[in-house]
Amino acid sequence: MSPHGAHPLLVGRDRPRVMGVLNVTPDSFSDGGRWADTDAALAHGRRLVAQGADLVDVGGESTRPGAVRPGTAEELDRVVPVVTGLAAAGVTVSVDTMRAEVAAAALAAGARVVNDVSGGLADPAVLDVVAGAGGDVVYVAMHWRAHADRMRDFAAYDGPGGVVGDVRRELGERLAAAVAAGVAEDRVVLDPGLGFAKTAEHNWALLGALAELDALGRPLLLGASRKSFLGRLLAVGSEPRPVDEREAAGVALSALAAAHGVWGLRVHDVRGTADALAVARRWREASAARTGAGTA
Repeated sequence: MSPHGAHPLLVGRDRPRVMGVLNVTPDSFSDGGRWADTDAALAHGRRLVAQGADLVDVGGESTRPGAVRPGTAEELDRVVPVVTGLAAAGVTVSVDTMRAEVAAAALAAGARVVNDVSGGLADPAVLDVVAGAGGDVVYVAMHWRAHADRMRDFAAYDGPGGVVGDVRRELGERLAAAVAAGVAEDRVVLDPGLGFAKTAEHNWALLGALAELDALGRPLLLGASRKSFLGRLLAVGSEPRPVDEREAAGVALSALAAAHGVWGLRVHDVRGTADALAVARRWREASAARTGAGTA
């Protein structure tokens, strides 16, 4: 355990944390370009909080399959003004980056979470940045195998236990690397990386095996919002459901994940997710009251 004690983002919760997605990119798969302007991004970030987001995840690099990486300077220009403005407004900010330089600048601007989809593989110095930031920063390590332009080439899981076994082992390695770099273990959240070098069937297998990932001993973040495996599930004939028509499925998945007890849900539809979590919480309260009063 860290000498600072449990991080406030990781304790005292009776429902998952809602992480609102704020892509400040021109090319993200579902909303690329909508929030590329700083003023528009700041307004949307505040709107996400008003709708129920516990934290806002600001990302300046698209990780959709096939995406080409921006330069570091470009990513900094996209991210830092938005992080600065939201943090100044009292918003709890997460920065979605694989780069140590961007992580450091975002933390200096007021971010409290580094959400690294590569788990430290793309730029191991990210781990040093987080370790150097001390006990006030949470690190999210996602399962990842390759950058967006090559990830489809790495969607093979041939080890013992198939995709679940491989993801569990590889996430365990990323947790160990973070701790070895000096990141307190009780500051680490793990993410199975739905859609990253994974087929639809891989994603469903992982969702069906969250208890096995829980065995790693760290809170879990899920990012399923609007992803293609939901579009395929809802396909009409051979045509997947369009990206902007997958929200109801995402909310349903969020409610099921909440029942499992995940730490966080990274979503575009914050209001729908918050509503579903409110219903689930009230249901649990009613069930507990009924159990406490007996059934007579």
